Amino acid sequence: MAGSGRRRRAARVLLLDEQDRLLLLRGFDPAEPGVTWWLTPGGGLEPGEDVRAAALRELAEETGLRNVELGPLVAYGTVSFSFRGERFEQEQWFHLARTRETTVDFTGAGAEEHALLLAARWWTIEELRAGGETVYPSGLADFVERLLADGPPVTPVRL
Repeated sequence: MAGSGRRRRAARVLLLDEQDRLLLLRGFDPAEPGVTWWLTPGGGLEPGEDVRAAALRELAEETGLRNVELGPLVAYGTVSFSFRGERFEQEQWFHLARTRETTVDFTGAGAEEHALLLAARWWTIEELRAGGETVYPSGLADFVERLLADGPPVTPVRL
């Protein structure tokens, strides 16, 4: 139910490589064993941190990727979810970014976070469309395809 969870702000990154593949991380919730999903890198803002700084920090922590060209904010949204039995309502902002590096290293993630990240994968639009996996946010393939065709929107769009 919207509005019933702990509020949190998050920065997320739509990271594309030189072949226009999108990096997604496979995660899980220990409260729901056997259920996994793919999501964009990113996470909660720390006190006093802005969205851009949080996006760069989270990307480095979760993936080890630091040589990234962080572009504009392209989307935002609010999502309600449960994690470890706690409800959250998360306001999230998505930066578009580019990198030439594609080797992901989870060792920079804290021990707790590292245990919750199972894999990293670079996805083509076609692979995202093929389905068979849960991917957040929904509609990601269509949105990234529009970004690639039309470039970033003038103002961020709601996902």
